[in-house]
Amino acid sequence: MVRKNTPLLRIGIDVGGTNTDAVLMCGREVLCALKRPTTEAVGDGVAAAVAELLREAAVEPAAVAAVMLGTTQLLNAFLERRQLARVAVVRLALPRGDGVPPLLGWPPELCEAIDGQAHLADGGALFNGQTYSELDVRQLGRIAAMIRQRGAEALVLSSTFAPLRPDIEQDAAAVLRKALGDDLHLTLSADVGGIGLLERENAAIVNASLQPLARRVVGDLQRAFRRLRLDAPLFISQNDGTLITPQAATRFPILTCAAGPTNSLRGAAFLSGLENALVLDIGGTTSDIGALVDGFPRQTAGPLELGGVRCNLRMPDTLSVALGGGTRVHLADGRPTLGPESLGLHLPQRALVFGGDALCATDIAVAAHGLQGIGDPRHLAGLAPALVEQAMAAIRGTLEQALERMRTSSVPLPVVLVGGGSILLPMQLQGTPQVLRPARADVANAIGAAIAQVSGRVDRLFQMHPGNRESVLRQARQEAIDAAVQAGAEPASVDVVELNELPMTHLRAGATRVQVRAVGDLALAAAH
Repeated sequence: MVRKNTPLLRIGIDVGGTNTDAVLMCGREVLCALKRPTTEAVGDGVAAAVAELLREAAVEPAAVAAVMLGTTQLLNAFLERRQLARVAVVRLALPRGDGVPPLLGWPPELCEAIDGQAHLADGGALFNGQTYSELDVRQLGRIAAMIRQRGAEALVLSSTFAPLRPDIEQDAAAVLRKALGDDLHLTLSADVGGIGLLERENAAIVNASLQPLARRVVGDLQRAFRRLRLDAPLFISQNDGTLITPQAATRFPILTCAAGPTNSLRGAAFLSGLENALVLDIGGTTSDIGALVDGFPRQTAGPLELGGVRCNLRMPDTLSVALGGGTRVHLADGRPTLGPESLGLHLPQRALVFGGDALCATDIAVAAHGLQGIGDPRHLAGLAPALVEQAMAAIRGTLEQALERMRTSSVPLPVVLVGGGSILLPMQLQGTPQVLRPARADVANAIGAAIAQVSGRVDRLFQMHPGNRESVLRQARQEAIDAAVQAGAEPASVDVVELNELPMTHLRAGATRVQVRAVGDLALAAAH
């Protein structure tokens, strides 16, 4: 238990594909920060980084009140089609919803990676929530036998208009659980997506394919922290910039897969003090651009593609460009061209400025700006000034075009540069009134994890009419606030940041879908 007079320390960690960043914070002060290469065994690399962080700060593990971690490991695994679970999909929609079968349109190599098997069964609801076909228990028993014979690690249940009638999936899950046992990972589509059947079903399949890996990664992290005698509670960053428990993260890994860009955006807001801006996060391999709206990442407006799969998810609206500090620079007909390949993990060994043999974007930036503290500039003496100027113009032009694509209005927004590769750009950009590169910009993603808040959500149908609208909204707000407090938020810090009313005119008169999101600061003392 943390004493009241003990400073509440927290550790923020971001595990990227190239580097693992870690920061130790007390309030709004960054006490210590470091960046280390990511290891194949994620838990070992994180443990080593945290141990070094505590050693440099001269802090005992018992003084840490909480650990917040975000990672792109799950997203990278899905994009690279590795370590994915074998998934069985059961759609409850017959005799109607069979026009487009499950997994149709998925990349063939991805279907092979998850050994995707699809089954259709009776069930489902109409747009007004009315059941049009009852569940057939014997039919589900036959499907369970086929799944058992072929083998699967994860099970997905989807049904038409499941958000209106989640009980249909729940009832089928109970039948299949009884037949298949409790060891199978389970995802109900109503828990992860919106109204559209195909996109919601796809999101559920993606989630199911990542569940065993998420359990292994989280388990490795928890064991690593126990070895360090770090008993502080662990929280995982999710796509909207707030925190969830490790248990929730292993159940819904799809909610955490875009935490990397989100943490960078939140960290940029914290470091710059800006609530409305474009954020350019330049890493070793790619550059990610996102937008801050009232201090939170701008969300996608509609369905998105994740690794070639169309999903109905709330994700940060970001644009990735294959340009980072390790991007190779080639000479073609005497003119420089960029990438697309990157030195990645090998940048410290292969870049010219470090005595290597490969010309990359970092070499160009050091030569163009006379940067100090990065390798030995004498290794760049052979670069022709014209080559450096042309390559720098190509880098700048590529990123300026990407920033322009992310603008949604003619109002000029400032740009915040973060990430280890933010040195690539000068402090003036075309069409941008202000460019900021705040202190600690290279670990903005870990800072974003450390300052992340806790959220509570309400998303359900209410019966609304002119006489009770205010009381209904007041009830929904309070339910969201209560959910945030139950998730670990400090009650006095909770605010409602999102409220949507969607009249469901195809249902009974007055039926309205109300969506509310409340966020608050993590109650560290209570959590520890």
